[in-house]
Amino acid sequence: MRRLSLFLALAFTLAGCQSADVQQAQPTLQIPAAWRNASGPISKTDSVWWRSFHDSQLNRYVDQALHYNSDVLIARERVNEYQARVYATNSALFPELDAGISGTRARSQSAATGLPIHSTLYKGSLTASYDVDIWGANRSAARAADASLAAQKAAAAAADLTVATNVASGYLTLLSLDEQLRVTRETLKARQEAWALARRQYETGYTSQLELMQADSELRATRAQVPVLQHQINQQENALSLLLGSNPGAVSRNTFAQLTPLKLPSQLPSSLLNRRPDIVQAQRQLAAADASLASKQAQLLPSLNLTATGSMQDRTLPGLLDNPLRLWSLGGSILAPLLNRQVLNAQVDVSMSQRNQALYSYEKTVRNAFKEVNDSLDAITRLGEQLAELEGQQQVAQETLRIAQNRYNNGYSAYLDVLDAQRTLYSAQLSAVQVKNNLLLAQVDLYRALGGGWSGIE
Repeated sequence: MRRLSLFLALAFTLAGCQSADVQQAQPTLQIPAAWRNASGPISKTDSVWWRSFHDSQLNRYVDQALHYNSDVLIARERVNEYQARVYATNSALFPELDAGISGTRARSQSAATGLPIHSTLYKGSLTASYDVDIWGANRSAARAADASLAAQKAAAAAADLTVATNVASGYLTLLSLDEQLRVTRETLKARQEAWALARRQYETGYTSQLELMQADSELRATRAQVPVLQHQINQQENALSLLLGSNPGAVSRNTFAQLTPLKLPSQLPSSLLNRRPDIVQAQRQLAAADASLASKQAQLLPSLNLTATGSMQDRTLPGLLDNPLRLWSLGGSILAPLLNRQVLNAQVDVSMSQRNQALYSYEKTVRNAFKEVNDSLDAITRLGEQLAELEGQQQVAQETLRIAQNRYNNGYSAYLDVLDAQRTLYSAQLSAVQVKNNLLLAQVDLYRALGGGWSGIE
């Protein structure tokens, strides 16, 4: 008995010697008190933020993508996978119970009479085993599995958010390409009329061939932009179709002119980032790494296992079922790792390193989230200012073209003034469309950076 006590004391002493090759990292994250560009009242959150654009087709497409997009479906199946892993891990918290029954039919020959003898023997067994979780290794493993499941649910939410923002961005870009094509065709129509006028004046000797050639050159340059835009529209339709989980094809839509950039609330609180899926995922992954580390550390300590067995034999199956446990035994064992401690210590070091990586990844994710929100807020402000100037330039260019056209028709200026005015107006119109689209995309990106949108003002 004294020897057994000494052995157990030695086992516990060795078990207490844990690896110290990898040190636990300490958090360094500091949450800023406000955004870099602060703006007024706090806004409410909105999970269906895409409806803020008030476009029925966009609403329908996002809803369709969230049901049929392949990335969304894959992410949801991963949640099912990790749910099954949780069930498997939790099974270690309960006793194991195994039952078995077998039957044997035998034929032998009597040594006395030489006649054949037939016999039947049934055997049943029942075995129970329970790993007493003294140090919490199994409970820590279960917590790690639960945290991993929560991380996968956050990853599925991130997939939903990514697909919704990609659909919104693709749809808005498609509408902007439609608008650019419309502007180009209107410009093409105006330049066809200008070329026809230049040709008539050239044929009557009113103008030179140079002006006719200049009009023809501008007409062809504008016409060349049409197939480029048409190709871009087809590509955008195909990409959007794939996001919707359907085959490439035409996409019905509304007009770009109906879209109006949204007005931001005067203040967006940093607490909105709490619902950002990648931050939640990083938090849960860190929790899973902490729990996994605790489980590995507990495995360095002795384990206690309780077992119970029972069995019997009978020549009839009813007799076996009536008395299932004629023979039984109860026992227990304490197992302390001795010679395999290097492997166990290495596993602890691996878990510690993975835990530190999860911490660094979480801090990086949070810092990146603040960067993305600040970038989007600044982009919305600057693009709004740029769009206002371009809309003003567009009005000036339209008036300039009208004056240049009248002066040319009355013989007060050369046709080159008309061409310059047409180029300026066309460039201003395309720039205004592109900047408006960039502004809308920046607002979509802000929704993504915040993990959702906002609705109204508190």
